[in-house]
Formats: sequence, C-alpha cells, structure tokens
Amino acid sequence: MELIDRFKYLMKLNNLSASAFAEKVGVQPSSISHILSGRNKPSLEFIQKVLVQFPKVSADWLVSGKTAIVENNIAEPQKTEAVSHNKNTTPSPTPSEGKAVKKVVIFYTDNTFEELLK
Repeated sequence: MELIDRFKYLMKLNNLSASAFAEKVGVQPSSISHILSGRNKPSLEFIQKVLVQFPKVSADWLVSGKTAIVENNIAEPQKTEAVSHNKNTTPSPTPSEGKAVKKVVIFYTDNTFEELLK
C-alpha cells in the first residue's frame, strides 16, 4: 500500500470525502486533490497535521506502511487467520457448496475494524 493509498484508506475509514478530509486537516481542498492524484507529494507539515487530527494513526504506518499497534488498535488490517478470543461465540456458518469465505470484517466498539482475508 502506497502513501496515497494510506490517505485514501484513512478517509474511507472515517467516511470523509476529499474536501471533508482537507477541512479536518486544515488544508485547501486543492492540496488534497494534488496529493491524491500524485501530482504533489505530501509535505512533512501535511503529514503532521494528519497525525494531529487522527491521533490513533501510527506515524510509522502512515509514512512507511509498517503495521504498528497504537492504543491496542492495529493501524492497518493484516492478512491473518481468524481466531476467536470470545468464549460466547456462535458457530460460524458453513459456506454454501462451491463457495468459500473470502473476507471477514470484525467491527469493534471503539469504531475500529479489522479485515481477515483468506
């Protein structure tokens, strides 16, 4: 995942359009447009503004793409095996014949989520 993709991912997670993201971060919408299109690279100042507005985002993840755990939240979903840590889980449904599970999304109470990909 490239830096631009991480910005887009962050926008998607927070249901923000490019203009809403620009407003939240405190930059002109044209700046976001230029960054997302690849015309301009984000400045250090821009990255710092993003990190201030999204404190749960790991700077390491945002800049380099390395997965890091921040406040017990994973900055980016990883490809992992599904493991249940809840004793009160119900059995998972059996896939229909000829079908296989491709992705499972777990939503947590703190509005974060994790994708488990096969």
